[in-house]
Amino acid sequence: MKFEKIVLEGEHVRLEPLSQQHKDGLCQVITESELWKIFVTTIPHPCEIDAFYDEARCTFDNNEGLAFAIIDKKSGQIAGTTRFYNGVAQHKRVEIGYTFLGTKFQKTPVNTETKLLLLTHAFEVLQTIRVEFVADYFNTVSRNALLRLGAKQDGVIRNHAIMPNGRIRDSVLFSILSNEWQGVKENLNYRLGR
Repeated sequence: MKFEKIVLEGEHVRLEPLSQQHKDGLCQVITESELWKIFVTTIPHPCEIDAFYDEARCTFDNNEGLAFAIIDKKSGQIAGTTRFYNGVAQHKRVEIGYTFLGTKFQKTPVNTETKLLLLTHAFEVLQTIRVEFVADYFNTVSRNALLRLGAKQDGVIRNHAIMPNGRIRDSVLFSILSNEWQGVKENLNYRLGR
């Protein structure tokens, strides 16, 4: 499993490897929606964006993942970001996360197609056998979205992380397995009207 800087493109979105050219647009998305205030996730304040970029670069340099800017093709605007991370080649496993979208792109086909593109790449190109997702126990919006995608809940990881405000977070682990992929893919295509 080797992460390479590639562009993934669908009908609604284009996923470009996250680069400095996306920084201003990403900061605008964060600022317009005040995303850093959402207590059930960790989204950087625009003044912390350099650390976010540094972490994404280290993940890629260690062949553990790849961060993307999500471009809404209809408007040409940056809609948000997502990434592969915690990739473990030995076990053919990767996580998808660090996903956030500006408010105007939520509840649109953007997230569904983003996940379809990432999952297709994970299962059909990287040949993973398991894709994982982790959500804050209190983030019912993300948890329900993952279930709608076709991910299955594996369990609750108690005292899993300490949030920036000091709250000790329980996380919910979800996964999609390679033998489930075709059904999940059909579901996502159906949800996109294909």
